[in-house]
This record gives sequence, C-alpha cells and structure tokens, in this order.
Amino acid sequence: MSESQPAVPGTVRPGGRTAKVRAAVLEATEDALAATGFHALNMDQVAAAAGVGKTTVYRRWGTPVGLVTDLLRDMADRSLPSADTGTLEGDLRANAALVLKTLTDPRMAAVFRAVIAAAACDEDCADALRGFYRARLTEWAPVVARATERGELDADTDAVEVLRAVSAPLYYRFMISREPLGPDVADRAVNAALAAARAGVFAAGRAGN
Repeated sequence: MSESQPAVPGTVRPGGRTAKVRAAVLEATEDALAATGFHALNMDQVAAAAGVGKTTVYRRWGTPVGLVTDLLRDMADRSLPSADTGTLEGDLRANAALVLKTLTDPRMAAVFRAVIAAAACDEDCADALRGFYRARLTEWAPVVARATERGELDADTDAVEVLRAVSAPLYYRFMISREPLGPDVADRAVNAALAAARAGVFAAGRAGN
C-alpha cells in the first residue's frame, strides 16, 4: 500500500505509539459525533483535538466515514460481555437494560444517532455498523444456548432472532418514532420476546426466520 492511500480502518491492530494515536483520534471522533453529529464531522478538527498531525489522520482514515467505520470496530471490541443470571428472563432483562442505558445516555445516544446516519449514506459504514451488531449478537447468543440446555426453550431456537426481538422495539423508538424510552418499554420488549420464544416463534427454519 502506498503512502498516499489510506489504510482500511480496523484491518491492522496497531501497537505502541500507533495504538495511542488511534485511541486519541477515535476519542476525538466520538467527542465530535456527540457534539455536532456526522454531517459536521471535520477531519482537521478531529486531528487538532487528538493532538495528531492532520496528514496522519488523512493518510490513515482518509475520510470522515473512515473515522466512523474504525470507531464502530473499536466500540465492538470494547463492548461489555453478556450476562449470566441463571435464567433466560434475567439475561434478556439485562440485555434490554444495557441497550436502554446506551440509548438514553445523552452522549452515547448522540453518537449512535450519528453513526446510524452515516451508515444510511455510505455502504462501508453500513458494513461496519452491521459488524458492530453482529459482534454484540454473537456475544449474547450463549444466553439462549444456556436456556435451551436448561429446558427453558426448544433446542432449535434461533438465538439471534430472540435477541433482535428484545432490542428492536427500543431502536424503533430511538431512531424512527423518537418516542420516550424508559424501563417500561424495555420490560414490554422482553416480555414479548420471551412469549414468542416460548411459543416457538423463533425456531430455526421457521418461515420468516
């Protein structure tokens, strides 16, 4: 790869000073997204806030989309592990609580709105966003596997679909209807997902899955 071409963000795990530069730039990117959103994201300002030469930022990340894409990969790496409460209901309520906490935190809500907006207009960013959620679903999938081992659900239950059913109503209110989000919404989402899972709605291979 020539010096004039930006590296594909997230394809190389940096170490030492390179890792510190990446951390500073991604932190500055997150700050900027939280403050002004994606469409106002400015490479020069991110470089200045990170204390990094703008030539480095342009060479490595290339565009604002490159910054957002790498930030999403970093967020996936830093995400919290799944819960293990001993019951499927407890685990799903922990999952819903984590999603709710993220989407109602003023800073993180602004960041997620910004990255979702970026994904809507750029396929590379959309791929990174899918990767972020794929990582989170994979991290949490064992809660359903454990539930099938305990006999709480049928063995052919699709774990990913159960988890999507928990978070989807929260994201709908967050991004589409812009309605208030609170514990009552999370509780209803969990109750609906549990009822559907116990009824076999999420059986692997079932029509619609």
